Amino acid sequence: MDKASKIYIAGHRGMVGSAIYRKLQAEGFTNIVTKTSAELDLRDSNKVADFFASEKPEYVFLAAAKVGGIVANNTYRAEFLYENLQIQNNIIHSSYLNEVKKLMFLGSSCIYPKLAPQPLKEEYLLTGPLEQTNEPYAIAKIAGIKMCDAYRDQYGCNYISVMPTNLYGYNDNYHPQNSHVLPALIRRFHEAKEQNAPDVTIWGTGEPKREFLFADDLAEACFYLMQNYDEAGLINIGTGEDITIKDLAFLVKKIIGYSGDIKFDTSKPDGTPRKLMDVSKLHSKGWKHTIELEDGIKLAYQDFLSKALQ
Repeated sequence: MDKASKIYIAGHRGMVGSAIYRKLQAEGFTNIVTKTSAELDLRDSNKVADFFASEKPEYVFLAAAKVGGIVANNTYRAEFLYENLQIQNNIIHSSYLNEVKKLMFLGSSCIYPKLAPQPLKEEYLLTGPLEQTNEPYAIAKIAGIKMCDAYRDQYGCNYISVMPTNLYGYNDNYHPQNSHVLPALIRRFHEAKEQNAPDVTIWGTGEPKREFLFADDLAEACFYLMQNYDEAGLINIGTGEDITIKDLAFLVKKIIGYSGDIKFDTSKPDGTPRKLMDVSKLHSKGWKHTIELEDGIKLAYQDFLSKALQ
């Protein structure tokens, strides 16, 4: 990519897409194409085809997706499968038809089997059953990886797939029901502090472990890989470090300054026991994260406060 290359970011207003957008701007790229979902429905194959035919982007970051936490994934199973398949099918195929030079498909760590060995290596894909609660989303993302590989095999397309771990950061989703665990904790501890609530209840035992990557670190990795990685298959993006939900809750509590108690509702599901990414492949390519968890949560909380005060 050079500074004048025409680059399309699908999903530029989401947490991931907006981080990639900020990174490209900071690096001096001036020809970035974006469309809101109101301007371009990525589920509509005709509209996506027309957009690609008229804009002719040279590079594509496919960060658009229907996303959510454990409740949303389990509740809207049909929508998560259908809409994500539509979005990625349309963009990947239109990229091929319009001779896009390179496309990056962003997946998720949930593509790996529920009980895969830890840490999760790229070759564990499709070696066992998925976590039931987010299976539709995972299957859509697996299809995206395989589609990129198929277009590479059949047509010689330079399409790469990256699998980020759990993300958090600027422009995160803090919805009470549909958010992921870290933004949900930030919101709940903040509200508990504001309301002087005596305690905060967390779903499950608190024993599952999760890995978290700040979205701006992901954008740095995506920018790096777009210029330095051209292989089939997939590559994990993460920190290679994880934390129990219990310890995470206490860390968020400390950062927010909440003085009440934390309770765990063990009648609620835990989800996957552990989802630590093996990032040795990424490190071997020359990239490592720079924002540590506590510093990142502080940045995310400031972003949450700025949105809450608007």
